[in-house]
Amino acid sequence: MSSIMSKPRNSGSPRDQGAPRDQGTMSSRYRPAEASSTEPAAVRPREQFIPWRKADLVDKLARWQGLSAGEVAAFRRFCELTQSLVHCQYHTTVEDLKNAYASFDPDADTRPGQELSEGQLAAQRELLFDRFGLLLERGNFVRLAQEEIDRALHDRSHWGLNLAVDFTIFERLELYCRGDALGTRYRRRLRNRLKQEAVELPIYQRLVVILRLKPPEGPAQDSDAKNVYVKLFKDIPKADLEMLLPGTQVKMSLFDRAKIMLPTLSGMSMAVWKMGFPTGISWAFLGLLGGSLGYGVRSFFGYLNTKQKYQLNLTKSLYFQNLDSNAGAIYRLVDEAEEQENREAILAYFFLWRQAGAAGWTAQQLDHEIEAFLRAEAVGDVDFEVADALAKLARFKIIEASPAGVWKAQPIDAALETLQRRWVSLVQNPATT
Repeated sequence: MSSIMSKPRNSGSPRDQGAPRDQGTMSSRYRPAEASSTEPAAVRPREQFIPWRKADLVDKLARWQGLSAGEVAAFRRFCELTQSLVHCQYHTTVEDLKNAYASFDPDADTRPGQELSEGQLAAQRELLFDRFGLLLERGNFVRLAQEEIDRALHDRSHWGLNLAVDFTIFERLELYCRGDALGTRYRRRLRNRLKQEAVELPIYQRLVVILRLKPPEGPAQDSDAKNVYVKLFKDIPKADLEMLLPGTQVKMSLFDRAKIMLPTLSGMSMAVWKMGFPTGISWAFLGLLGGSLGYGVRSFFGYLNTKQKYQLNLTKSLYFQNLDSNAGAIYRLVDEAEEQENREAILAYFFLWRQAGAAGWTAQQLDHEIEAFLRAEAVGDVDFEVADALAKLARFKIIEASPAGVWKAQPIDAALETLQRRWVSLVQNPATT
Protein backbone atom coordinates (compact mmCIF):
# COMPACT_ATOMS: atom_id res chain seq x y z
CA MET A 1 0.00 0.00 0.00
CA SER A 2 1.47 3.33 -0.95
CA SER A 3 1.86 5.95 1.70
CA ILE A 4 0.34 9.36 1.28
CA MET A 5 3.49 10.74 2.85
CA SER A 6 5.40 9.93 -0.31
CA LYS A 7 3.55 12.66 -2.18
CA PRO A 8 5.56 15.69 -3.31
CA ARG A 9 5.29 18.95 -1.41
CA ASN A 10 2.89 21.60 -2.65
CA SER A 11 4.93 24.41 -4.17
CA GLY A 12 2.46 27.16 -4.83
CA SER A 13 -1.14 28.04 -5.27
CA PRO A 14 -3.07 25.30 -7.09
CA ARG A 15 -4.54 27.70 -9.57
CA ASP A 16 -1.07 28.67 -10.73
CA GLN A 17 -0.08 25.10 -11.52
CA GLY A 18 -0.69 23.00 -14.59
CA ALA A 19 -1.93 19.43 -14.30
CA PRO A 20 -3.01 18.55 -10.77
CA ARG A 21 -0.53 16.76 -8.58
CA ASP A 22 -1.49 14.24 -5.90
CA GLN A 23 0.24 15.14 -2.66
CA GLY A 24 0.94 13.06 -0.10
CA THR A 25 -8.86 31.92 28.47
CA MET A 26 -9.28 32.98 24.83
CA SER A 27 -12.51 33.75 23.04
CA SER A 28 -13.75 31.04 20.68
CA ARG A 29 -14.91 33.68 18.20
CA TYR A 30 -12.34 34.78 15.68
CA ARG A 31 -12.04 37.06 12.75
CA PRO A 32 -9.23 37.03 10.18
CA ALA A 33 -6.17 38.99 11.13
CA GLU A 34 -5.72 42.12 9.08
CA ALA A 35 -2.42 42.37 7.26
CA SER A 36 -0.26 45.22 8.47
CA SER A 37 0.51 47.91 5.96
CA THR A 38 4.18 47.53 6.87
CA GLU A 39 4.22 43.80 6.10
CA PRO A 40 4.41 42.25 2.64
CA ALA A 41 1.28 40.50 1.38
CA ALA A 42 3.05 37.13 1.49
CA VAL A 43 3.17 37.25 5.28
CA ARG A 44 -0.50 36.26 5.56
CA PRO A 45 -1.53 34.05 2.63
CA ARG A 46 -5.09 32.84 2.38
CA GLU A 47 -5.87 29.82 4.50
CA GLN A 48 -6.36 26.48 2.73
CA PHE A 49 -8.06 24.88 5.73
CA ILE A 50 -11.80 24.18 5.35
CA PRO A 51 -13.27 24.65 8.88
CA TRP A 52 -16.15 22.19 8.51
CA ARG A 53 -16.51 18.69 9.86
CA LYS A 54 -16.84 16.20 7.04
CA ALA A 55 -20.23 15.04 8.31
CA ASP A 56 -21.54 18.62 8.38
CA LEU A 57 -20.27 19.24 4.85
CA VAL A 58 -21.99 16.11 3.55
CA ASP A 59 -25.26 17.12 5.25
CA LYS A 60 -25.07 20.60 3.74
CA LEU A 61 -24.46 19.32 0.21
CA ALA A 62 -27.14 16.62 0.59
CA ARG A 63 -29.69 19.40 1.12
CA TRP A 64 -28.74 20.95 -2.22
CA GLN A 65 -31.75 22.13 -4.16
CA GLY A 66 -32.85 19.73 -6.90
CA LEU A 67 -31.41 16.51 -5.46
CA SER A 68 -33.83 13.61 -5.45
CA ALA A 69 -34.06 11.19 -2.54
CA GLY A 70 -32.24 8.57 -4.61
CA GLU A 71 -29.44 10.98 -5.49
CA VAL A 72 -29.06 11.98 -1.83
CA ALA A 73 -28.72 8.33 -0.80
CA ALA A 74 -26.24 7.64 -3.61
CA PHE A 75 -24.20 10.74 -2.71
CA ARG A 76 -23.99 9.72 0.94
CA ARG A 77 -22.81 6.26 -0.12
CA PHE A 78 -20.25 7.94 -2.39
CA CYS A 79 -18.90 9.92 0.59
CA GLU A 80 -18.65 6.75 2.70
CA LEU A 81 -16.63 4.92 0.04
CA THR A 82 -14.39 7.94 -0.52
CA GLN A 83 -13.77 8.17 3.20
CA SER A 84 -12.88 4.47 3.37
CA LEU A 85 -10.36 4.72 0.54
CA VAL A 86 -8.70 7.83 1.95
CA HIS A 87 -8.61 6.25 5.40
CA CYS A 88 -6.72 3.25 4.01
CA GLN A 89 -4.07 5.58 2.63
CA TYR A 90 -3.72 7.36 5.95
CA HIS A 91 -3.48 4.07 7.80
CA THR A 92 -0.13 3.62 6.08
CA THR A 93 0.79 7.17 7.10
CA VAL A 94 0.04 6.41 10.74
CA GLU A 95 2.12 3.23 10.68
CA ASP A 96 5.05 5.00 9.01
CA LEU A 97 5.02 7.79 11.59
CA LYS A 98 4.61 5.35 14.50
CA ASN A 99 7.66 3.42 13.33
CA ALA A 100 9.68 6.59 12.74
CA TYR A 101 8.75 7.99 16.18
CA ALA A 102 9.13 4.78 18.19
CA SER A 103 12.77 5.37 19.14
CA PHE A 104 12.15 8.98 20.25
CA ASP A 105 8.79 8.83 22.02
CA PRO A 106 9.29 10.02 25.64
CA ASP A 107 6.00 8.39 26.67
CA ALA A 108 6.62 4.94 25.21
CA ASP A 109 6.09 2.01 27.58
CA THR A 110 7.31 -0.70 25.19
CA ARG A 111 10.81 -2.07 24.79
CA PRO A 112 12.74 -1.52 21.55
CA GLY A 113 13.07 -4.52 19.28
CA GLN A 114 16.73 -3.79 18.66
CA GLU A 115 19.34 -1.24 19.66
CA LEU A 116 20.08 1.24 16.87
CA SER A 117 23.45 2.81 16.25
CA GLU A 118 23.92 6.58 16.41
CA GLY A 119 23.96 6.72 12.62
CA GLN A 120 20.71 4.77 12.37
CA LEU A 121 19.09 6.99 15.00
CA ALA A 122 20.17 10.13 13.14
CA ALA A 123 18.67 8.80 9.89
CA GLN A 124 15.48 7.84 11.72
CA ARG A 125 15.18 11.33 13.21
CA GLU A 126 15.64 12.93 9.79
CA LEU A 127 12.92 10.68 8.40
CA LEU A 128 10.61 11.57 11.28
CA PHE A 129 10.98 15.35 10.84
CA ASP A 130 10.55 15.07 7.07
CA ARG A 131 7.39 12.94 7.22
CA PHE A 132 5.98 15.04 10.02
CA GLY A 133 6.41 18.15 7.89
CA LEU A 134 4.63 16.49 4.97
CA LEU A 135 1.77 15.45 7.25
CA LEU A 136 1.29 19.01 8.53
CA GLU A 137 1.33 20.31 4.98
CA ARG A 138 -1.52 17.96 4.15
CA GLY A 139 -3.36 19.31 7.21
CA ASN A 140 -2.87 22.85 5.82
CA PHE A 141 -0.35 23.94 8.43
CA VAL A 142 2.39 26.39 7.46
CA ARG A 143 5.89 26.24 8.84
CA LEU A 144 6.85 29.48 10.57
CA ALA A 145 9.75 31.25 8.94
CA GLN A 146 12.61 32.42 11.13
CA GLU A 147 11.69 36.09 10.67
CA GLU A 148 8.17 35.41 11.99
CA ILE A 149 9.59 33.66 15.03
CA ASP A 150 12.04 36.51 15.62
CA ARG A 151 9.24 39.07 15.32
CA ALA A 152 7.18 37.25 17.93
CA LEU A 153 10.16 36.93 20.27
CA HIS A 154 10.84 40.66 20.14
CA ASP A 155 7.26 41.62 21.06
CA ARG A 156 6.42 42.14 24.72
CA SER A 157 4.08 39.55 26.20
CA HIS A 158 0.42 40.41 26.69
CA TRP A 159 1.18 40.26 30.41
CA GLY A 160 3.73 43.06 30.12
CA LEU A 161 6.88 40.96 30.50
CA ASN A 162 9.85 40.33 28.27
CA LEU A 163 10.72 36.67 27.79
CA ALA A 164 14.07 35.27 26.65
CA VAL A 165 14.60 31.92 24.93
CA ASP A 166 17.94 30.13 25.00
CA PHE A 167 18.04 28.63 21.51
CA THR A 168 21.41 27.00 22.16
CA ILE A 169 19.66 24.18 24.04
CA PHE A 170 17.88 22.96 20.87
CA GLU A 171 19.36 20.48 18.46
CA ARG A 172 16.37 21.03 16.16
CA LEU A 173 13.24 23.16 16.53
CA GLU A 174 10.36 23.62 14.10
CA LEU A 175 7.05 25.45 14.54
CA TYR A 176 3.94 25.14 12.36
CA CYS A 177 0.79 27.25 12.50
CA ARG A 178 -2.72 27.26 11.09
CA GLY A 179 -5.34 29.96 11.48
CA ASP A 180 -3.95 33.50 11.45
CA ALA A 181 -6.72 35.37 13.27
CA LEU A 182 -7.59 37.92 15.94
CA GLY A 183 -8.68 36.59 19.30
CA THR A 184 -9.90 38.30 22.45
CA ARG A 185 -8.43 38.26 25.92
CA TYR A 186 -9.55 40.06 29.05
CA ARG A 187 -7.45 41.91 31.60
CA ARG A 188 -7.79 44.46 34.38
CA ARG A 189 -5.99 47.80 34.49
CA LEU A 190 -5.66 50.46 37.13
CA ARG A 191 -6.52 53.16 34.62
CA ASN A 192 -9.82 51.39 34.05
CA ARG A 193 -10.48 51.04 37.82
CA LEU A 194 -9.62 47.31 37.62
CA LYS A 195 -12.64 46.56 35.44
CA GLN A 196 -12.26 43.80 32.89
CA GLU A 197 -11.56 45.08 29.40
CA ALA A 198 -11.40 43.13 26.15
CA VAL A 199 -8.13 43.22 24.24
CA GLU A 200 -7.85 42.03 20.64
CA LEU A 201 -4.53 40.45 19.72
CA PRO A 202 -3.24 38.36 16.81
CA ILE A 203 -3.21 34.63 17.48
CA TYR A 204 -2.46 31.27 15.90
CA GLN A 205 -5.59 29.14 16.21
CA ARG A 206 -3.41 26.02 16.00
CA LEU A 207 0.31 25.83 16.71
CA VAL A 208 2.54 22.74 16.55
CA VAL A 209 6.01 22.52 18.08
CA ILE A 210 8.40 19.66 17.33
CA LEU A 211 11.83 19.78 18.94
CA ARG A 212 14.84 17.85 20.09
CA LEU A 213 17.14 19.13 22.83
CA LYS A 214 20.86 19.29 22.23
CA PRO A 215 22.79 16.42 23.86
CA PRO A 216 25.15 17.52 26.65
CA GLU A 217 28.85 17.71 25.91
CA GLY A 218 31.14 15.13 27.42
CA PRO A 219 30.30 11.71 28.88
CA ALA A 220 27.18 12.93 30.72
CA GLN A 221 23.94 11.32 29.57
CA ASP A 222 20.65 13.17 29.27
CA SER A 223 17.58 11.06 28.54
CA ASP A 224 15.63 14.15 27.44
CA ALA A 225 18.12 14.78 24.64
CA LYS A 226 17.36 11.36 23.12
CA ASN A 227 13.68 12.19 22.70
CA VAL A 228 11.72 14.22 20.17
CA TYR A 229 8.88 16.24 21.68
CA VAL A 230 5.70 17.14 19.82
CA LYS A 231 3.20 19.63 21.24
CA LEU A 232 -0.12 20.81 19.79
CA PHE A 233 -1.67 24.05 21.11
CA LYS A 234 -4.68 26.21 20.36
CA ASP A 235 -5.30 29.99 20.48
CA ILE A 236 -1.71 31.06 21.10
CA PRO A 237 -1.03 34.83 20.99
CA LYS A 238 1.85 35.57 18.66
CA ALA A 239 3.57 37.70 21.28
CA ASP A 240 3.53 34.72 23.65
CA LEU A 241 5.11 32.28 21.24
CA GLU A 242 8.20 31.79 23.38
CA MET A 243 6.13 30.67 26.37
CA LEU A 244 5.68 27.30 24.64
CA LEU A 245 9.38 26.53 24.50
CA PRO A 246 11.56 24.94 27.20
CA GLY A 247 14.34 27.13 28.51
CA THR A 248 12.24 30.33 28.45
CA GLN A 249 12.94 32.81 31.24
CA VAL A 250 11.43 36.12 32.23
CA LYS A 251 13.87 38.86 31.31
CA MET A 252 14.14 42.00 33.43
CA SER A 253 13.74 45.05 31.22
CA LEU A 254 15.82 48.22 31.55
CA PHE A 255 12.80 49.98 33.03
CA ASP A 256 12.42 47.27 35.67
CA ARG A 257 16.10 47.52 36.56
CA ALA A 258 15.98 51.31 36.70
CA LYS A 259 12.91 51.21 38.95
CA ILE A 260 14.86 49.06 41.39
CA MET A 261 18.32 50.59 41.15
CA LEU A 262 17.84 54.34 40.66
CA PRO A 263 16.01 55.12 43.93
CA THR A 264 18.48 52.99 45.85
CA LEU A 265 21.55 54.53 44.22
CA SER A 266 20.24 58.07 44.54
CA GLY A 267 19.50 57.57 48.24
CA MET A 268 22.93 56.07 48.88
CA SER A 269 24.64 58.84 46.91
CA MET A 270 22.87 61.50 48.96
CA ALA A 271 23.81 59.66 52.14
CA VAL A 272 27.48 59.53 51.15
CA TRP A 273 27.39 63.22 50.25
CA LYS A 274 25.94 64.13 53.65
CA MET A 275 28.62 62.09 55.41
CA GLY A 276 31.18 64.62 54.16
CA PHE A 277 29.71 67.32 56.40
CA PRO A 278 30.89 67.73 60.05
CA THR A 279 27.34 67.66 61.40
CA GLY A 280 27.65 63.86 61.56
CA ILE A 281 25.01 61.25 61.09
CA SER A 282 21.48 62.32 61.93
CA TRP A 283 18.22 60.46 62.28
CA ALA A 284 17.06 62.10 59.05
CA PHE A 285 20.09 60.71 57.25
CA LEU A 286 19.46 57.22 58.57
CA GLY A 287 15.82 57.48 57.55
CA LEU A 288 16.79 58.59 54.06
CA LEU A 289 19.25 55.74 53.68
CA GLY A 290 16.87 53.15 55.07
CA GLY A 291 13.98 54.42 52.99
CA SER A 292 16.03 54.24 49.79
CA LEU A 293 17.20 50.73 50.51
CA GLY A 294 13.69 49.69 51.51
CA TYR A 295 12.20 51.09 48.33
CA GLY A 296 14.76 49.20 46.25
CA VAL A 297 14.07 45.95 48.09
CA ARG A 298 10.31 46.47 47.74
CA SER A 299 10.66 47.13 44.00
CA PHE A 300 12.76 43.99 43.57
CA PHE A 301 10.28 41.78 45.39
CA GLY A 302 7.46 43.43 43.46
CA TYR A 303 9.18 42.38 40.27
CA LEU A 304 9.55 38.82 41.61
CA ASN A 305 5.87 38.82 42.53
CA THR A 306 4.92 39.94 39.01
CA LYS A 307 7.10 37.19 37.59
CA GLN A 308 5.45 34.62 39.84
CA LYS A 309 1.98 35.80 38.79
CA TYR A 310 3.01 35.48 35.16
CA GLN A 311 4.19 31.92 35.69
CA LEU A 312 0.90 31.08 37.41
CA ASN A 313 -1.15 32.63 34.60
CA LEU A 314 1.01 30.81 32.06
CA THR A 315 0.43 27.45 33.77
CA LYS A 316 -3.33 28.02 34.00
CA SER A 317 -3.50 29.17 30.40
CA LEU A 318 -1.51 26.29 28.92
CA TYR A 319 -3.61 23.81 30.88
CA PHE A 320 -6.52 24.71 28.60
CA GLN A 321 -4.53 25.55 25.46
CA ASN A 322 -2.50 22.34 25.24
CA LEU A 323 -4.46 20.02 22.94
CA ASP A 324 -2.13 17.01 22.82
CA SER A 325 1.46 15.85 23.15
CA ASN A 326 3.92 13.49 21.47
CA ALA A 327 2.36 10.37 19.89
CA GLY A 328 -1.15 11.60 20.77
CA ALA A 329 -0.50 14.84 18.87
CA ILE A 330 0.69 12.86 15.83
CA TYR A 331 -2.46 10.71 15.77
CA ARG A 332 -4.65 13.78 16.06
CA LEU A 333 -2.83 15.59 13.26
CA VAL A 334 -3.11 12.53 10.99
CA ASP A 335 -6.86 12.50 11.62
CA GLU A 336 -7.14 16.21 10.78
CA ALA A 337 -5.18 15.76 7.54
CA GLU A 338 -7.40 12.83 6.56
CA GLU A 339 -10.52 14.89 7.23
CA GLN A 340 -9.16 17.68 5.04
CA GLU A 341 -8.48 15.26 2.18
CA ASN A 342 -12.07 14.02 2.38
CA ARG A 343 -13.54 17.53 2.37
CA GLU A 344 -11.56 18.50 -0.71
CA ALA A 345 -12.51 15.34 -2.64
CA ILE A 346 -16.20 15.59 -1.73
CA LEU A 347 -16.45 19.26 -2.71
CA ALA A 348 -14.63 18.78 -6.01
CA TYR A 349 -16.73 15.79 -7.11
CA PHE A 350 -20.05 17.34 -6.03
CA PHE A 351 -19.50 20.56 -7.98
CA LEU A 352 -18.33 18.74 -11.10
CA TRP A 353 -21.32 16.39 -10.83
CA ARG A 354 -24.08 18.87 -9.98
CA GLN A 355 -22.85 22.22 -11.33
CA ALA A 356 -20.47 21.66 -14.22
CA GLY A 357 -22.90 19.52 -16.21
CA ALA A 358 -22.04 17.67 -19.41
CA ALA A 359 -19.78 20.50 -20.60
CA GLY A 360 -17.45 20.17 -17.61
CA TRP A 361 -15.19 22.77 -16.03
CA THR A 362 -11.54 23.68 -16.09
CA ALA A 363 -9.60 23.51 -12.84
CA GLN A 364 -9.77 27.31 -12.62
CA GLN A 365 -13.56 27.33 -13.00
CA LEU A 366 -13.98 24.62 -10.37
CA ASP A 367 -11.65 26.44 -8.01
CA HIS A 368 -13.57 29.70 -8.46
CA GLU A 369 -17.00 28.13 -7.89
CA ILE A 370 -16.01 26.22 -4.75
CA GLU A 371 -14.30 29.25 -3.21
CA ALA A 372 -17.38 31.37 -4.00
CA PHE A 373 -19.57 28.73 -2.32
CA LEU A 374 -17.37 28.73 0.80
CA ARG A 375 -17.49 32.53 1.00
CA ALA A 376 -21.28 32.49 0.61
CA GLU A 377 -21.52 30.03 3.49
CA ALA A 378 -19.52 32.42 5.70
CA VAL A 379 -16.57 30.03 5.91
CA GLY A 380 -14.16 32.75 4.85
CA ASP A 381 -11.79 33.42 2.00
CA VAL A 382 -10.45 29.88 1.64
CA ASP A 383 -7.77 29.03 -0.94
CA PHE A 384 -9.22 25.72 -2.11
CA GLU A 385 -6.58 23.15 -3.12
CA VAL A 386 -8.16 22.26 -6.44
CA ALA A 387 -5.09 20.51 -7.84
CA ASP A 388 -4.94 18.05 -4.94
CA ALA A 389 -8.66 17.35 -5.09
CA LEU A 390 -8.66 16.70 -8.84
CA ALA A 391 -5.61 14.46 -8.62
CA LYS A 392 -7.25 12.35 -5.92
CA LEU A 393 -10.49 11.93 -7.88
CA ALA A 394 -8.57 11.16 -11.06
CA ARG A 395 -6.64 8.47 -9.21
CA PHE A 396 -9.98 6.99 -8.14
CA LYS A 397 -10.97 7.12 -11.87
CA ILE A 398 -14.28 8.90 -11.27
CA ILE A 399 -13.33 12.07 -13.19
CA GLU A 400 -11.35 12.60 -16.36
CA ALA A 401 -9.90 15.56 -18.25
CA SER A 402 -10.05 16.35 -21.93
CA PRO A 403 -6.90 17.35 -23.84
CA ALA A 404 -8.06 20.94 -23.41
CA GLY A 405 -8.01 20.57 -19.61
CA VAL A 406 -11.78 20.36 -19.09
CA TRP A 407 -12.77 18.05 -16.23
CA LYS A 408 -15.94 15.95 -16.23
CA ALA A 409 -17.33 13.74 -13.46
CA GLN A 410 -18.95 10.35 -13.85
CA PRO A 411 -22.67 10.26 -12.98
CA ILE A 412 -23.19 9.32 -9.35
CA ASP A 413 -24.27 5.72 -10.09
CA ALA A 414 -21.25 5.08 -12.31
CA ALA A 415 -18.95 6.71 -9.73
CA LEU A 416 -20.34 4.41 -7.04
CA GLU A 417 -19.63 1.33 -9.15
CA THR A 418 -16.08 2.56 -9.83
CA LEU A 419 -15.38 3.19 -6.15
CA GLN A 420 -16.92 -0.14 -5.17
CA ARG A 421 -14.65 -2.00 -7.60
CA ARG A 422 -11.65 -0.12 -6.25
CA TRP A 423 -12.62 -1.01 -2.68
CA VAL A 424 -12.97 -4.70 -3.54
CA SER A 425 -9.62 -4.59 -5.32
CA LEU A 426 -8.06 -2.91 -2.28
CA VAL A 427 -9.38 -5.58 0.09
CA GLN A 428 -8.03 -8.34 -2.15
CA ASN A 429 -4.72 -6.60 -2.81
CA PRO A 430 -3.84 -3.77 -0.37
CA ALA A 431 -0.85 -2.74 -2.50
CA THR A 432 -3.20 -1.28 -5.12
CA THR A 433 -3.91 1.82 -3.01
